[in-house]
Amino acid sequence: MTGTALAVPTPASLGSLDQYIQAVNRFPLLSPEQEIELGRRLVRDNDLDAAQQLVLSHLRLVVAVSRKYLGYGLPQADLIQEGNIGLMKAVRRFDPERGVRLVSFALHWIRAEIHEYVLRNWRLVKVATTKAQRKLFFNLRRMKVRASALSDKEGLKRALAKLDDRSRRIIEARWLAEDDPATLQDLADEYGVSAERIRQIEGKAIKSMRGQMSAL
Repeated sequence: MTGTALAVPTPASLGSLDQYIQAVNRFPLLSPEQEIELGRRLVRDNDLDAAQQLVLSHLRLVVAVSRKYLGYGLPQADLIQEGNIGLMKAVRRFDPERGVRLVSFALHWIRAEIHEYVLRNWRLVKVATTKAQRKLFFNLRRMKVRASALSDKEGLKRALAKLDDRSRRIIEARWLAEDDPATLQDLADEYGVSAERIRQIEGKAIKSMRGQMSAL
């Protein structure tokens, strides 16, 4: 089972974060007996319909966990998407014979994916060499940066200049937007690729920028 094999809704696909949350809250919760039966179907037959039912019934859990990370200023839609990846990994590894509910097992995987996402995107803070640069990346809550301010962060300009056009566009849209930052899905739609591919490009670009800024 892969993320692309399941028809899992995203905030972008449903129009807005609020609509997404309303939708996932309408998916029915499973009884212990239903959960065990679906888990057995998945293990025995690699039944993707069973996997989808397990995932959909726990999407509200991902929303609840994502709220605990809003203080980092990262877009909740992206936190949810990362958490959903963790949920799908948990469903794939779920053993219905162990007597442990999926909700308990999934929490570890959801948190692990969100933690990795937060750390991956906060590591850039560590290489910022001035107070102004640190503030730029630390103040992710508002995600609004004046274009004129970038003229005083020479290291950032040089690091951005080393990126290819697509990578630069992704970093600027995600991290240096004057208005609302783009989500992974926004950019995925723009480039006609998956959100996971945008996430990979973003991670590679951030790693490159860290190297450029560390060398200054």
